[in-house]
Amino acid sequence: MLIRTETANDHDAVFRLNREAFGGRETESRLVERIRGSAGFIPELSLVAVRNGRVVGHLLLSKAEIVDGERRHEAVVLAPIAVLPEEQRKGIGRALIGEGFERCVRLGFEVVCLIGHPDYYPRFGFRPAKEAGLELKQFRVPDDVFMVRELREGALQEIGGELRYPESFWTLSDKEETE
Repeated sequence: MLIRTETANDHDAVFRLNREAFGGRETESRLVERIRGSAGFIPELSLVAVRNGRVVGHLLLSKAEIVDGERRHEAVVLAPIAVLPEEQRKGIGRALIGEGFERCVRLGFEVVCLIGHPDYYPRFGFRPAKEAGLELKQFRVPDDVFMVRELREGALQEIGGELRYPESFWTLSDKEETE
């Protein structure tokens, strides 16, 4: 298996992969498209896993912001991550997340946040963000679903406040609203 940066030639395969991985819905596929077109998109953090010439997994990390009064700190958010159903439980998600974290560290990011399954993500070092002094007001989710992971030890001792997802996460395009 090869993990590499997504290219424009992968876009259709990534769209289909996300749709299939999320039970036929296109919400995550459209989210990927919106993020790609946003200021928060970091091309090096859109990764694909390729096996036998086929895209079998995709991970997207993009910029977000943690705001505490006048203080602002750049962070990254993990969303979405998808693996083809028949390829799940084979370490593809783990490999994508590991490579994504390594790239985030090289790019100077200190924390990663996500909204995800509390039984899955702690194995990657995530913990409830509320315990670390972070809030999420844009989405109403249980405390154990909003999580954070330090990429630099001690970073969360210096960072607190509200995580603000970029507009691409909560604004639907006109086309999506009519579908």
